[in-house]
Order: sequence, then structure tokens, then C-alpha cells
Amino acid sequence: MIKLYHGSNVIIETISLKKSKPFKDFGRAFYLSDAKSQAEELAKMKAKIFGGEPTLNIFEFDENFLNTNASNPLRVKIFPHYSLEWAEFVWNNRDINQRFEHQWDIVYGPIANDTVGFQMRLYREQHRSLKEFLEGLKYSKGETFQYAFCTERSLNYLTKL
Repeated sequence: MIKLYHGSNVIIETISLKKSKPFKDFGRAFYLSDAKSQAEELAKMKAKIFGGEPTLNIFEFDENFLNTNASNPLRVKIFPHYSLEWAEFVWNNRDINQRFEHQWDIVYGPIANDTVGFQMRLYREQHRSLKEFLEGLKYSKGETFQYAFCTERSLNYLTKL
């Protein structure tokens, strides 16, 4: 079992995907990190923007459910590092001109940096290559990973601590 963290400005007792924003890296989902410090920073930022107190919500998850074998009841997509496939997936999920919907229960992979909107505009308007788009999305401090729980079914595998 691993601990996953969600930084917020509220205590989350019940997860609702309806409250999740669309057009994020891996689509509409409940996002968590195994990096406590990252979640704490996000909680501070959310409290500063939206009010409330920085709140660290902690969940437990059996990482064996990340296995992509046939016996896993969950459909899992893993991006082990930044790649062209990852960049294209982020593009598809972030592009508001599309109605892209994937079928994954959980998506695990790197976080894009805070310039996604700018990078998307460069990619679309200046006809940059996918490789240039990828390079522009990389986090300057190295790869930081996120877990996106994308379906109601996947949420059943999280336990609130």
C-alpha cells in the first residue's frame, strides 16, 4: 500500500468527479501525488487563490492495481517518463476544441509544467512539432508524477486516511 496526497483548500470526505475540472493533463479526474511536499505546495496555492486553509488529504492505494496484466480489474495507462505518446495524450485531454475521452480508469505519469496553455498555443498557432511541444511541457525540476483516478470505479480503490 502507498500513501497518495491531494492538496486542497478543503477536507475531502467524498470524492466527486463532477467537481473535477475537465481539460487537465489526463482529463477529468481526481489527481493525487505520492510526493507529500508537492501536494502541500498545491494546497497552499489553492488556499491562496480560493480561500480556506491549506489541507492535505491523504489516501491509501494498493499499487498492485497499477499492473497492466489481464487479471487487473482496472484499465491502467502508465507513462513511465516524458515521451511523445505522453505529450500527445496531454494535448488531446487539454485541447478544448476536441471532445477527447479516454477509457482508462487510472492514468499515471509525469506532470506537465505550468505553461501548458502557452505551449498549446505555440503548438497550434506556430505549427511547432510534437517534439517541441513535449520539450516545452517538461517540468524544470525534473519528472514529477501524478495519479489520475478517472472513473467512479477507480475511486473505489482509494481509502481515505
